Amino acid sequence: MEISVLLVDDEVVDLEWLRRRVAGSEHLPLHSVRTATSGFAALKMMEQDRIDIILSDIRMPIMSGVEFIRKAKEVNPEVHIVFISGHQDFNYAKEAIQLNASGYLLKPVDDDELNNMLSGLCAKIEKERKQHISLSETLTLVNQELLLRWFNESAPGQVETHIHNFLMPYLQGASAVAIIEIDDMAWKIQTWSEEQRSLWSSSANQFIRKFAQDYNLGMVITTYDYHFVILAAVQEQYFTALMEELIRAFYQEFSLSITIGRGMYTTKLDKLHESYRQAQAALSIKWIVGKNRLIQDASEWHPKEKIASDLENIVDRMLKAMLDYDLTTIDDCLLQLFAGDSPLSQKNDIYDIIIRITSKLHSDLRQMNEHLYEILNWDSHHPFVLFQFETVHDILSWLRRRFFELSELLYLKRQRQKRKIIDEITEYVKERLDQKITLNEVAAHFDFTPNYLGHLFKVETNSLFSDFLGELRMKRVCELLGDPTKKVYEIAEQAGYKNIIYFNRQFKQYMGMSPGEYRKRNKI
Repeated sequence: MEISVLLVDDEVVDLEWLRRRVAGSEHLPLHSVRTATSGFAALKMMEQDRIDIILSDIRMPIMSGVEFIRKAKEVNPEVHIVFISGHQDFNYAKEAIQLNASGYLLKPVDDDELNNMLSGLCAKIEKERKQHISLSETLTLVNQELLLRWFNESAPGQVETHIHNFLMPYLQGASAVAIIEIDDMAWKIQTWSEEQRSLWSSSANQFIRKFAQDYNLGMVITTYDYHFVILAAVQEQYFTALMEELIRAFYQEFSLSITIGRGMYTTKLDKLHESYRQAQAALSIKWIVGKNRLIQDASEWHPKEKIASDLENIVDRMLKAMLDYDLTTIDDCLLQLFAGDSPLSQKNDIYDIIIRITSKLHSDLRQMNEHLYEILNWDSHHPFVLFQFETVHDILSWLRRRFFELSELLYLKRQRQKRKIIDEITEYVKERLDQKITLNEVAAHFDFTPNYLGHLFKVETNSLFSDFLGELRMKRVCELLGDPTKKVYEIAEQAGYKNIIYFNRQFKQYMGMSPGEYRKRNKI
C-alpha cells in the first residue's frame, strides 16, 4: 500500500522541520512526502497527483488553511485532513470539526503524537481501500452475472441501465465476444480430488486473467465447467494473433489445450448479444473441425450426408483388411466412414454408426467362430467410452488404435492356427511316409479342399505340397541310411518308394550323390 502526504505551511523553517519528521517515519507506508508554502501551490499539486493525507497550518496569509481545505475537499473529497496550529483557539477547532478534519495538532508537535496520528490515518486509509476494492469487485461480479444472463437469453430484452453503462466503454471502439473452453477436462479430472480441482481451476483462471491484463485484451468472465467469456476490447486485427498466443502459452503452462470460439466485432449493444451467439456456434463445431484452435466463423461449415450409404460394403472391406492385417485399408475405411466427404454433425450420429459397425463386425466374426468383445476384452457397452471424447478426430484416433489392435490379434491368432494345422499335417504325413500319400487324401482328412491346402502350404512353408512331401521322405531316408544293417532297397520301401530306380534318381537329385556315396561320405 502506498500513501501520499502533502505538508502545507507558509513558514519555511517549520515546513522543513515537519517534512523531516514525517519522512523519517520508516514504519509508515508513505510513498511520497511533498511540501507547499501556500494553499494555491498545494491545490495545483492536488490537481496533478492524488494526495491521501494533508497536514496543513490553519493560519496562512491570503488563503487561510480553512479556505484551502474547503477547496481541497472539492478536488478530492476522500482526502484526510490534519490541522496544525500554534493557536489554541476554540474557533479554529470548531472550523476543523465542521470540515470533518481527521485531527488537530498543536505546535510544537510531539513526535509520538505525530506518529500516532499518521499511523492511525494510514490504517484507516488501508481499511477504506480494502472496502472499496471489495465493493468494486462485488459490483463487477454482479454486473458480470447479469451480463451472462443477458447473453444467454434467447430473445434479449431491453438491457438494464447499469449493464448498459457497464458495456459502453467496450462499445466505444468495436468489441467482440469470445468463449474459451479447456479441452477434455470432463474425463481428465475424474481421478482428481476436490481440492486438486479447485487449485487447478484457480491457477487456470489466474493465468487467463493475467494474459488478458498483460495484453489489454478485455474483460474475462469465469462461467462454468472450465469455460471463460472474453469481452474483447483489443482491435480486431490483433485479436487472432493474441488468441493463438494464448492457446500456445496455455498449453505450455498446463499441458492442456484450449479451443476458442469468436463472434463478430460490433459497436452496437444488440449486436454484442449476437456476437456471443456466434461464439457459441463457433465453439460447437469443435466436434467436427477439431480442438486446440481458434474458430471464428461457424457459418462457413455446412454438414453433408450424415452416414455413408454403402456402410455395409465398407465394413465388409474393413473386416477383410483386419483378417489380412492390412492396416492401410482399415484406415481408409475408417476415414471413409467418419471423415472425408461425409462428416457427422451430431454425437448421436456417431453413436449410431459405431453401434452398427461393431454389431456387424461381431456378427461376421461369430460366423468365423471368433468373438469381437472377447478378442478386445470389451464389455458389450464399451463403445459408450467414446462419448468422453470431444471431437470426431479423437473418436477416429481411438477407433483406429482399437481396430489396428483387433487386426493384429486376429492375424496372430490365425497365424497360430495355421502353424498348428501345418504341424498336425506334418505329423500325419510322417506317420504314413511308408504309404502312398497324395494332396487330395490329406486335404480330405483335414476337411480342406486340395486347392486351399495347396495354397496354405505355399503361404506357410513357401513350398509346394509335393516338395514338402519329398523333403520329408528324404529326411526319413537319411535317418534310415544311418543304420548300416539296413539295405538300400529296404530303406526305399520304408520311405514310401516302390521303384528303386526312381528312388535312386530322386535321392541323387535331392542330395547330389547316390545313397551308397552318402554312406561312404558319412562313414556308415
